[in-house]
Amino acid sequence: MVRRPVAWVTAIVLFVEAVGIASVNWFMGVVVDRQDMSLAGLDPDVMSVSSKVAGLVFGLYFALCGLTALRVAVRDRAPAGLGRILLISAAVVHALLGAFAVGLVGWGAFASMMVVLGLIVLIFMTYDRREAALSGAEPGAGPGGPTGSAGPADSAGPAAPGGGVVPPPPAPSAP
Repeated sequence: MVRRPVAWVTAIVLFVEAVGIASVNWFMGVVVDRQDMSLAGLDPDVMSVSSKVAGLVFGLYFALCGLTALRVAVRDRAPAGLGRILLISAAVVHALLGAFAVGLVGWGAFASMMVVLGLIVLIFMTYDRREAALSGAEPGAGPGGPTGSAGPADSAGPAAPGGGVVPPPPAPSAP
């Protein structure tokens, strides 16, 4: 039963990351403002304000993702709708940040991004497995079971509403 603890830990990590991202970007904005230097002719005030705004936007984004993970933990149900989209986008963001972090910051930052990515993916995997078990079907089990071979009970095929047997669809042909 690791579903709820994983969702709780993911929510906490995303909240900490939201505060960290907002703080780092705010600090960078203050540093740029105090240096009073331009980069390629850009106005230092614009760079400072844009860094602060970006920090707040990304901080709010990660906080919203943390709220989604918190909701998953409290309700003990898989994320759906907008929450699912938010967590998938957070997983993609962490994968990309991890890829960039290797070259820019180092392997420690990459490892931390991959841990958060793993926690988000683990939320989806544990809840999807649970939802499939509740519906009575195993994940990956098709009409003939996990191996795809039909047993003696399934050899006739599914019954049609009129009582007949529905034929299987034709096999795709190669061009």
